[in-house]
Amino acid sequence: MASVFSISGQTLDQWYRWAKQEAIAAEIPASEVDWLLQTVTPLDSLSLRLGLFKERSQIPLQYPLSKLTELWQRRVKQRVPLQYLVGITPWRRFSLKVSPDVLIPRPETELIIDFAVEAAKQSPNPDLMFGHWLDLGTGSGAIALGLGDSFPQATIHAVDTSSKALTIAQENAIQAGFSHRINFYQGSWWTPLEQLKGQVSAMVSNPPYIPTSLLSELQPEVQEHEPILALDGGNDGLEAIRYLIDTSPDYLVSGGIFLVEMMAGQGETVRQLLETSGHYQSIQTLPDLAGISRFALAYRS
Repeated sequence: MASVFSISGQTLDQWYRWAKQEAIAAEIPASEVDWLLQTVTPLDSLSLRLGLFKERSQIPLQYPLSKLTELWQRRVKQRVPLQYLVGITPWRRFSLKVSPDVLIPRPETELIIDFAVEAAKQSPNPDLMFGHWLDLGTGSGAIALGLGDSFPQATIHAVDTSSKALTIAQENAIQAGFSHRINFYQGSWWTPLEQLKGQVSAMVSNPPYIPTSLLSELQPEVQEHEPILALDGGNDGLEAIRYLIDTSPDYLVSGGIFLVEMMAGQGETVRQLLETSGHYQSIQTLPDLAGISRFALAYRS
């Protein structure tokens, strides 16, 4: 970690205790203080938990302590997500750059890559591993990177309407060493990919799925700081998912994978939409780590 600042263990311990008290008072998980310090110092979770750093005379710090205090106060008082404050977030094996131009990739979304891998193994089409894999609405590029990592022989395509989001996604691809593996396009969903009709092995997406009427009920961290475009799923939350269900059959090969993330409670409706389409088979909903129905998977018939 590049650093020109340092702090004594004793001073850092005082700051650590103060920040935890601030977190508890603001009803923010105190674990976020640990995550912040692990991001801006070389300390690990065990050192923080056991206080092993207190006796050290110098601990490298990415920012001066005054800057660290300012960041934490913005977290507590303005409810700015910590990931935006430090500009990065861990996701699978990557450390991704994030900003308010992109949705913060959630830990539960990491599972979509594991389900994609399993779906490819279960597909009757053995050539899927070598074909075109798509991340529609890529945002930070998280899913595209996960697909590139898991399918080294596939060609990955990532699309987003936001040029600012695409810039971040491309930076993340470069940082991860995947820039030669992922093709990026600016546009709405399938629009830039007409040339791939009938050739796509899999469409994987975390589209907007929150009903417009519920946006005002979201936590201030989400409602006030994350891009509404990546959250607002229209009247019933299913506008984007419905569109993807309707249009994906034109692009997917026979046996190709349709895999999307959705909101808790949408599973049965999404399953019915896939069945009614008449273009999909082996339709199922899949749970996240909490057992909540979070993903819809189907194969192009």
